[in-house]
Amino acid sequence: MIRIMTLMENQPSENKALKAEHGLSFLVEAGGKRFLFDCGSGEDTLYNAHRLGVDLTRVDFTVCSHSHYDHAAGFRDLAEQGAGGGCLYTGPGFWETKYAFDGVKYTDLSAGYDADFLKEHQIAHRVCEGLLPLAEGCWLVGNFARRTAFETIPPRFVKGEIPHTVTDDFSDEICLALQTSRGLVVLVGCSHPGILNMIRTVHEVLHQPVYAIFGGTHLVEADEARIQATVTELQTMGLTVLGLCHCSGSLAENWLTCHSSLQACHMAVGDCIAFE
Repeated sequence: MIRIMTLMENQPSENKALKAEHGLSFLVEAGGKRFLFDCGSGEDTLYNAHRLGVDLTRVDFTVCSHSHYDHAAGFRDLAEQGAGGGCLYTGPGFWETKYAFDGVKYTDLSAGYDADFLKEHQIAHRVCEGLLPLAEGCWLVGNFARRTAFETIPPRFVKGEIPHTVTDDFSDEICLALQTSRGLVVLVGCSHPGILNMIRTVHEVLHQPVYAIFGGTHLVEADEARIQATVTELQTMGLTVLGLCHCSGSLAENWLTCHSSLQACHMAVGDCIAFE
């Protein structure tokens, strides 16, 4: 049995006791393990877990999809409270400083801690550079082939040392693939490398259909033509269920409601789903 619960997301749900903020965090139970996929931006992820009766000091490990603050900064709060498990899984280059650059000023978007912080709290660090098994029927996937011409990264995202930054290619981004009886369930953080690039890589390296996707697809800046092309291509890889949230955008969610045969939902704070 696989269970996924949203601990943090942009939108509130019917559970008004929970806090919503710009960010993402899923609690995952799969392969005999209990772990976090992303941690939100701060202590409110812990607050929501407490309100939901979830003890984050008892999770096995944490995965950060990439090092932007809204997915990774909350790990500092977790670690300082003895939560989040004894190992942090990331992609390569996770410690590089990331910014948004508007042509004049830089805004730091980084996680806000480094490798020394992990050592201080006796937390191991493991890096996924391609395909990394986590548990039975559970893998991290990275190193996505960039093949889709219209999946480009906005130039405002940069990394490195000011003022000598370079365009951020998000080579640190990873996703989670879970085996079910119907195919793979994939969790994504922000899909900066392109949701099609990412899912196509998962489909090819694991040689299985992708049955469901949950998380941020970064279609927030896409027009209807791109949304349609994306969904159509995902369906060729087996997609049946699509749970959009975080950076996916209202246009994509509305388009799915009006034009798609997919089973679609929004995974707001406190929402849960399970698979055999």
